[in-house]
Amino acid sequence: MLLSHPVRGLRRIELTTRAPEATADFFSQLLGWSVLPEAGEVYGGWVGDRLAVRISPGEHVDWRLVFAGVPVRASEHGVAVDRGRVLHGPWAPEPRPGEPCWLEMLGDRDADYARELGWSVRDPAEPFSLLDVDPDGTPRAVAGRLTTDTGLPPGWMVYFSVPDLDAAVASATDLGGSVVTDPHEVPTGLVASIADPAGAVVTLLENPAGWGGAWAHVPEPTGSGTP
Repeated sequence: MLLSHPVRGLRRIELTTRAPEATADFFSQLLGWSVLPEAGEVYGGWVGDRLAVRISPGEHVDWRLVFAGVPVRASEHGVAVDRGRVLHGPWAPEPRPGEPCWLEMLGDRDADYARELGWSVRDPAEPFSLLDVDPDGTPRAVAGRLTTDTGLPPGWMVYFSVPDLDAAVASATDLGGSVVTDPHEVPTGLVASIADPAGAVVTLLENPAGWGGAWAHVPEPTGSGTP
């Protein structure tokens, strides 16, 4: 189903896990979230006034991205669309520590979901490509797509902003988590992937300049200065 308007960014991220309370506690200590309990063993992880992740009970660890847009659509390809304000993305404010700061689809060779969301695939023949949204003539990268095997779980990988990657990785292990990939440089920036004790894997990105780190859209300077 094609959306009537291109999706510009996230409303929130949803995570299901067998240990929602423990998972919320782990990430609150690691990323500095304020955790607010909701009905039914659901926990909201907040950074200031912006909801980062809603964690719910489930049989398996599963990430779902809830984008802002119309019409509303149920989950498909790990994606749902809901009405409301974009909180995270290339048009949203710069990611603060603990907030989502990038998304990548790993191990995927079928980009039909991108077309349905109103995105274009930049360099579709390449192993890595950017998924662009262009509602006003200014393309911006809303997510990435990597078709080669990275050893990470296939599906959506969520990136979170941290001010000090080495300190965050050390904290993750101190809290009972594990390191999936050690800190290393990629085109997005300095990253590492970690897993919480229940198996939820995320990537941490150090000090992103904006949504997507090095892929962040930097507005053209304005003004009437003489050349």
